[in-house]
Amino acid sequence: MKRTMMSLIGVAVALAAVTGVAAVAAPDGDGRDAPRGSSRLPVQRSALLCPAPTSSEVGETAYTAFAPKGAAAGADGKKGTAELRPAGTVRAAGDGAGGKDGQKGKDKGKGAADAAAGQTVAPRDTKPVVPLQEPGKPVIATTDKPDAPALVGSADGMFAPGWTVQQTTSVAAGAGRGLLGLSCTTPDTTFWFPGVSTATDRQDYVHLTNPDGVPAVVDLELHGKDGSLAGSAGEDISVPPHTTVPVLLSTLTTAPTTNASLHVVAREGRVGAAVQASDGKLGSDWLPPAADPAPSVVLPGIPKDATSVRLVALAPGESDADLKVQLATPTGLITPAGLESLHLKSGMTTAVDLKDLTKGEAGSLVLTPSDSDSRAPVTAALRVTRGKGAKQEMAFIPATRPVEKRATAADNRDRGSTLSLVAPEKGKDAKVKVTASAGSGGGTPISKTYTVKGGRSLDVEPPRPQGLKGTYALTVEPEPGSGPVYAARMLARPQGGVPAFTVQPLPDDRGSVLVPAAGQDLSVLTD
Repeated sequence: MKRTMMSLIGVAVALAAVTGVAAVAAPDGDGRDAPRGSSRLPVQRSALLCPAPTSSEVGETAYTAFAPKGAAAGADGKKGTAELRPAGTVRAAGDGAGGKDGQKGKDKGKGAADAAAGQTVAPRDTKPVVPLQEPGKPVIATTDKPDAPALVGSADGMFAPGWTVQQTTSVAAGAGRGLLGLSCTTPDTTFWFPGVSTATDRQDYVHLTNPDGVPAVVDLELHGKDGSLAGSAGEDISVPPHTTVPVLLSTLTTAPTTNASLHVVAREGRVGAAVQASDGKLGSDWLPPAADPAPSVVLPGIPKDATSVRLVALAPGESDADLKVQLATPTGLITPAGLESLHLKSGMTTAVDLKDLTKGEAGSLVLTPSDSDSRAPVTAALRVTRGKGAKQEMAFIPATRPVEKRATAADNRDRGSTLSLVAPEKGKDAKVKVTASAGSGGGTPISKTYTVKGGRSLDVEPPRPQGLKGTYALTVEPEPGSGPVYAARMLARPQGGVPAFTVQPLPDDRGSVLVPAAGQDLSVLTD
């Protein structure tokens, strides 16, 4: 029998290295809070989950995988692998082929229960998707199948630190039309989604994907303007191993609610979660999970031509929150007219229409406590609209984590990308190196450094690799001594006069962890 002896710290370190989640220490910025004797090492294994992209017959999806250069090979000397494989799907009773154009299963009160007891459909093809061959060079694959499955996978060795996969779907017509973009998510046990809707003009599905070999049990909690909405309808949802379960949020409540917040909690196991929102007038897009609730939040990347901006926020703790609302612009922080402060009641979702907030200047929203001593956590997201009349398109910007060491956005083309950087704290300038990788079909990487003044935002057309062929990735890295910086990337790809777009926040990739000095011999003993 083999027996492994290690301290609790050693166990935590090992788990962090295996899963790729920086659970040992929170991002430490300049490292001044790092434990004495600790060292920062690249993670050895990462996991990603991509939800089923669309059920539309006229949709096309591109998957772009990328891992930055710079990580050493694994401890065993192997270079490592990075690949995704199709997952199974749980279909609710009566949901047959899954519906078309986002119109899956509309019966109220049946979605979660039927999904939990539904039929598991195994993937027809289990070949790996977008397997990487070398760090620093993206790989792209496309599909136009309306029944394209969810994807689950992992990366290890030199591919694990910073491994990212962008899922970009273009739907030309129908209820789900628009440009839908999502950075595939890492598995976790809790997710927050401010900005969901159960109203009749929206079809919002939360996609729950289980990457592991044991079942996961998930609860879905909805919060409206008066508090909890879902009741028991969203409890005990079973997600089988290596399988995805889509749940229509309007089936969780009998009260249609335009502005709500969703809390996904895995009581057993872990899942990846993302919300696909489809609006009859405003098109569709993915709502990514927001950053963990915190007293201050930043929502970067509001485009300069936004015609409508809606803020949805929640104080999920036991205390109310009073927030100062500011817009970081290219010239400094300003307070939107008529919104000097925002009061959030505990457990109740608050929505505020900010209209054409940016007035022709791109910006980022910064929410901070009105009382500097307040520690009440909040979470928030924006629904942003571009265009007018029948030519409108929506996208979502959730609160995101700062870029501590590095962040990456894949699937950039020769045009249509905008990089947003914001340094939210006055007097703390951010200096950031942005690297354009080689293209998936060829090209030479190039880097450029940007300085963002404290309290300001900066929107730029990012650098492109020389001789670009195919798609490329952008890597954002704060320079040593830089002030806090947040980032987002907008993709704009017009569709027949509709200003189709999608925004992906760029949180720190947590590609490295602080490993404390070992307190004892962690060698494996065999007896």
